[in-house]
Amino acid sequence: MILDEDIAKKTSELLLQINAIKFNHKNPFTWASGWKSPIYCDNRIILSYPEIRKYISKQLSEIISNKFPETELIAGVATGAIGIGMLVAHELSKPFIYVRSNPKGHGRKNMIEGYFHESSKVVVIEDLISTGSSSLKACNSLKNEGLNLQGMVSIFNYDFELSKNNFLKNNVEYFSLSSFTHLLNYAKEKKFFNREELDHILSWKEDPSNWG
Repeated sequence: MILDEDIAKKTSELLLQINAIKFNHKNPFTWASGWKSPIYCDNRIILSYPEIRKYISKQLSEIISNKFPETELIAGVATGAIGIGMLVAHELSKPFIYVRSNPKGHGRKNMIEGYFHESSKVVVIEDLISTGSSSLKACNSLKNEGLNLQGMVSIFNYDFELSKNNFLKNNVEYFSLSSFTHLLNYAKEKKFFNREELDHILSWKEDPSNWG
């Protein structure tokens, strides 16, 4: 869910400005889900720009303060959201942990790294949400450890019906700073894509699981 149209537009502008949005319809990207896509959002690049990472972490922090005011703990999803999650935790003066996609292969074989109290009220930070599968896997890992999941906030959301249904089915409330719809609207306004590129993106969005 998007809470503020101006912030969504500004976030889209910043992502395009720093080339965090990659486009290649001739050699599509392959996502972790196995889907082929002409577009890829690499939010790790945000960390290399001090003013932009400050803006993003501040906006994420404000969502948490307003929508999840009882939050006691911040959790980042590895690896993409570890950096921005730490910045949010610092902004809110909250402890920080992160969730692996799979248990560590040696040592204590942890799925969750960092110290936490069982039943602590936790909010999960994601860099982006696509199908929602990896995001919800992280949420379930936290719940399995006895943590009290409040919800999730992300920088970007691809707006897939599949992800909306997945979050609804798992009863997880989530908010994003920007979305594919807002990004595309801004990109069209600024003529970021040519006609051919735009047609490829629109055809992909219609049926992403079978595109390419």
